Order: sequence, then C-alpha cells, then structure tokens
Amino acid sequence: MKSARRSSDCRRSSCPIANALDLLGDRWTLLIVRDLVFRGFREFGQFLAGGERIATNILAERLDRLRCAGLAVRCDHPVDGKRYRYYLTEKGIDLIPVLVQLSLWGAKYTPDHAAPEKVLREMRADPDRVVAGLRASLLKELGVVRKS
Repeated sequence: MKSARRSSDCRRSSCPIANALDLLGDRWTLLIVRDLVFRGFREFGQFLAGGERIATNILAERLDRLRCAGLAVRCDHPVDGKRYRYYLTEKGIDLIPVLVQLSLWGAKYTPDHAAPEKVLREMRADPDRVVAGLRASLLKELGVVRKS
C-alpha cells in the first residue's frame, strides 16, 4: 500500500531558506509584499502605477501565488464589483521583520537608495517597535476585512 504523499515531497530541498526563496525569491514578489506593508497598496492598479514597471500578467500571477501560499487574501472591492482588494494574512504579515532587515541592509550598501531617511532612522533605532507597529496596523485591517 502506498503512503500518502507529503507536501515536503514536492520541495526541491529541505532547507528553509531554499523553501522561502522558492516562494519569495523572484524579482517581484517581495516588492508586492513591500507595497502592501509600507505603501498601503490594496488594488491592482496601485501596484501597476507604483513605479516598478511590472507587467500586468506578472502582477496577476504573483498576487495569485501569494494567495495560494496563504500570504495574502483577495476580497471584493467595497464599491466596484469588478475589482478586488488585496490584504496580507498573518502569514504574510510575519514577513515584516524580513522586510525591515532587508531595507536596512539595502540602505547600508546602496548609498543612492530612495528610502525615506526618517523611516530608516526609526528602523535603525528600534526595529522591533517598527515591526510591532506595522504588524498591529495590518492585523487590525485584516480583522476588519474578515468581519465584513
């Protein structure tokens, strides 16, 4: 009798870094998460107009990938029934510390970055407080979305 196939059988590696990169390691996915966290983007058009020049088919695929992985949810738009809004789940919100540290690392080693210096100062001074504030805000928003 065959045993049930475990989800780990589909992975190329048992390394947690490799597993995370399989989901997040392309050119666009973490930028979409960044925009959900730091820029408050919720609608497809906001991501398109965000300045990264992502193609519509790539954006749609990455948003679907985030949904399928349980990192984001898609909800009907409250006004326009032809559109959707996207929100991070708790699993997606748990990426905030990664984004904060990646921001600090990137700002340190790319002196011509465009990150707001005030935000970077706050992250450097107390990254845990920044993470907690963002986390609380996004969890509150997610709670409202789930109740509606």
